[in-house]
Amino acid sequence: MGFHTFDVDAAAKLDDPARYRFVSREELLSHLGPGSGDVVADLGSGTGFFTDDVAPYVQTLYAVDLQEEMHDFYREKGAPENVEFVTANVAALPFEDDDLDAAFSTMTYHEFESDDAMAELARVVRPGGTVVVVDWSTTGEGASGPPTTERFGLADAIDAFESVGFTITHGETRHETFVVVARR
Repeated sequence: MGFHTFDVDAAAKLDDPARYRFVSREELLSHLGPGSGDVVADLGSGTGFFTDDVAPYVQTLYAVDLQEEMHDFYREKGAPENVEFVTANVAALPFEDDDLDAAFSTMTYHEFESDDAMAELARVVRPGGTVVVVDWSTTGEGASGPPTTERFGLADAIDAFESVGFTITHGETRHETFVVVARR
C-alpha cells in the first residue's frame, strides 16, 4: 500500500454519513454504472460503507482490504449476501485476468497507488470495464483526510491510469477531492 493504512481503532468513523459530502451514493453509482450481472471490487473497502451502496446493483461485490480487522468490523455490522471478503493488497489481487467488470476506490487510492497496483488493475478489469476513483487531492486544504503530502492530484491519477492502457472518460478536481473514471 501507499503511505499508510487507516487506523482500525478508528474504523467506526468510516461509517459516518457525512462522508457522502465527498462523494454521494448516487454519484458513485452514476460513474460506476453497475449492472445486475456484474462482478465488482471495492478497493480498500474498510467497513463497507460504500460497498453497501453498490452491492444491491451487482451480482458479486468483492470487499478488498489489506486489513482483516476491517473485514471483521464489516462482518459484525452485517454485509449483504453477495459481498465476498478478500484480504489483499491491490498490487496483488487474487483474481483471474479480466475477472472484474468494474472496480472502485473511495478515499483509498492514496493508500495503494503504485506501478504494481495500476498494472494489476489493468490485468483484472476486463476490456470495456470501468474503474472509479474518488480520493483526497493535493489541492485540498487537508482539514479532512490524510496530510496533503500523502495525496495525489488529478493529473497524477490520470497519468497512472493512462500508463497502463486505460482511457479517462471523466476527470474532475474538487475542493478536497478528485474524481477519475477510467475505462479499460
